[in-house]
Amino acid sequence: MMAPDFFAGKRILVTGAGGFIGTHLVRRLVELGAEVRGTLHQKPPQRPEPDVRYLQCDLTKSEDCRQATQGMDYVFMAAANSSGAAVMEKTPLVHLTPNLVMNAYMLAAAYENEVKKFCFISSNTVYPVTDFAVREEDARFDFFEKYFIVGWMKRFSEVMCEMYSGRIKAPMQTLVARPGNLYGPFDKFTRTESKVIAALIRRAIERQDPYVVWGDGRDIKDFLYVEDFIDGLLKAFPHVESGEPVNIASGRPVTIREMLPIILTAADYADARIEYDETQPTMIPRREINIDRIQALTGWVPATSLASGIQKTVAWYKCAYAAKTPEEMAL
Repeated sequence: MMAPDFFAGKRILVTGAGGFIGTHLVRRLVELGAEVRGTLHQKPPQRPEPDVRYLQCDLTKSEDCRQATQGMDYVFMAAANSSGAAVMEKTPLVHLTPNLVMNAYMLAAAYENEVKKFCFISSNTVYPVTDFAVREEDARFDFFEKYFIVGWMKRFSEVMCEMYSGRIKAPMQTLVARPGNLYGPFDKFTRTESKVIAALIRRAIERQDPYVVWGDGRDIKDFLYVEDFIDGLLKAFPHVESGEPVNIASGRPVTIREMLPIILTAADYADARIEYDETQPTMIPRREINIDRIQALTGWVPATSLASGIQKTVAWYKCAYAAKTPEEMAL
């Protein structure tokens, strides 16, 4: 178990501090007594923290990465160029170069500035299609076809972490976190960027008629509430040093069809006319994730049920976008 004061007084950098994961991670680290620095790119923080020093950075520039990591004890690499299913299917190369450059420069800068530990937040796209719950050792470079580019990008970034922690004479400790499909407040809800739960929540709140679901609704996913992910990440952080990957997921597979009543009920749209559009892009048909490793390391288990997490997200969305749409707020 993590000592309650493990992060207290530590100087910690969170890249992508204005993003989905970064927003939640920054607040939790502040609550734990850390001295937090956060990088921003083009947008201000979604939930500014008064005790955090924010830096406007372009992490595709090595000098910005060196400035950001200077004097830090730990680095959490939460910055990433990401999007929804349609963009990933139609223009997958958009994620390749900027993410590889950012990850490489950040690792190099952290090492140069003698950071004690670097945490890379990876993805479950590194796994192949399976009919079983994937374990960490199942990432063997045989990616789902639509994930081929993003999967290789994430997996090679993981290998870079292994290089720094286990393939050089003076190693830097690293941790690779592989999340389930995360959802919750401060996620991306624009039409071009939103992933499945965010997109379905927005359509329900806007009372889309018919209520359109991409694909046939039979895809199996592992959804994890973002606050549970932060809990698991911070509990795993002290226990991993040599670039080993750790799955942080719910371990509870669910189909889109099983999830729909939960979303529609939470959004007061239980009578929606559901229409499945199989012409629209969908991603991997089945993803189950084994979480034995993190449970053995830390005893962590997800605390938030899917119903509770979706209710919290719907309530947040109604408040956050009461006056403007996600697109208007993004301007």
